[in-house]
Amino acid sequence: MKFLHTSDWHLGRRLYGRKRYREFASFLDWLAERIRREKIDCLLVAGDVFDTATPGNRAQELYYRFLNRAANSCCRHIVVIGGNHDSPTFLNAPRTLLRALNVHVIGAMTRNPEDEVLVLQDSQNQPEAIICAVPYLRDRDIRLSRAGESAEEKNRQLAEGILAHYHQVCSLAEKKRAENDIPIIGMGHLFIAGSTTVEDDGVRELYVGSLGVIGRDVFPACLDYVALGHLHIPQKVAGEETLRYSGSPIPMGFGEARQQKMVVEIECAGQKPHVRTIDIPCFQPLKKINGSLEEIQSAIAKEIREKSTAWLEIDYTGGQIVGNLQEVIDEMIAGSGLEICRIRNRRLVEKVMKAASWNETLDDLDVRDVFRRCLESYEITGEERTELMRAHDEILTLLQEEDSNAQ
Repeated sequence: MKFLHTSDWHLGRRLYGRKRYREFASFLDWLAERIRREKIDCLLVAGDVFDTATPGNRAQELYYRFLNRAANSCCRHIVVIGGNHDSPTFLNAPRTLLRALNVHVIGAMTRNPEDEVLVLQDSQNQPEAIICAVPYLRDRDIRLSRAGESAEEKNRQLAEGILAHYHQVCSLAEKKRAENDIPIIGMGHLFIAGSTTVEDDGVRELYVGSLGVIGRDVFPACLDYVALGHLHIPQKVAGEETLRYSGSPIPMGFGEARQQKMVVEIECAGQKPHVRTIDIPCFQPLKKINGSLEEIQSAIAKEIREKSTAWLEIDYTGGQIVGNLQEVIDEMIAGSGLEICRIRNRRLVEKVMKAASWNETLDDLDVRDVFRRCLESYEITGEERTELMRAHDEILTLLQEEDSNAQ
């Protein structure tokens, strides 16, 4: 039986305001064709299908059109779990209808752990695989908050709750496999200690103060392969061939521009699964250029000579102040296939900031930076500052996990 592992599509995501539906559509067309060519039996989508809890109509159309196409191919099963960006109720709403297409959706942790254990059947209605489809586990799902708890206690309970849930689900899967020699595949959307992230990848910290607390031991030995989502860099966990993040299918930011994106194929035909990666084509090149004006102009000229259609992020770090940098670059790329997404003129910003720091824009700050500035303005320091930052981060996480579609 052949499985294909993918995750973190983030349908609907924009890059500096630019819509990326053409890239998403190209990827899903490529994925459907790859399923057909490789004769994939089961597609695993490990969370963050959409970029927001309320995806637009076009993102939804891409999702449902792909599911219909894939379900009517050689792919007998599709398993989708919710990620931290997804709305559980939005994903779950059509799941009864989708089951008719053998699309199994687990948007959030279920009341009965057995509902997260999926026994897939072949065309003769015989069991052929078991999927432990564990979605993103929200803090409120697995931990009871108590007054007066320290951050260390919260993090310990959170880690213990996640581990207990995975072991409970996998124990149920082992019991179901007792009568059949079939593979057990795990799925999850979480951060495992020691995994790699990059700057500007849009990956949110999942649990306040506990990044890296969840260890490899969360996955029991009974799992033949674990398909993970959340991190955008394709990677093995702890060097294990059968414990992987597939990564996002397209670069979510310029920090991922040079990454080779991929999906993972798993073939279970004997005692040990055979795992191989399949490279995804680049549908929209992203290039990050930094340096002096001369270095930037030279890099842009090279892109033009190569007839590049890349989206560019320019970071000017030269020693001289260039007040008309935008005009210089716009004139250079006129008539080419290049497009500028963002220009950062650091020397000009530094000059302006020295003259009038209030001219700094919110575009240069994230939510935590704004709150940190607020604490500085009120001269709050020491332990009180630490506790307020921790409380702020916890509130922010709760807001991000709120399911706006729930009634």
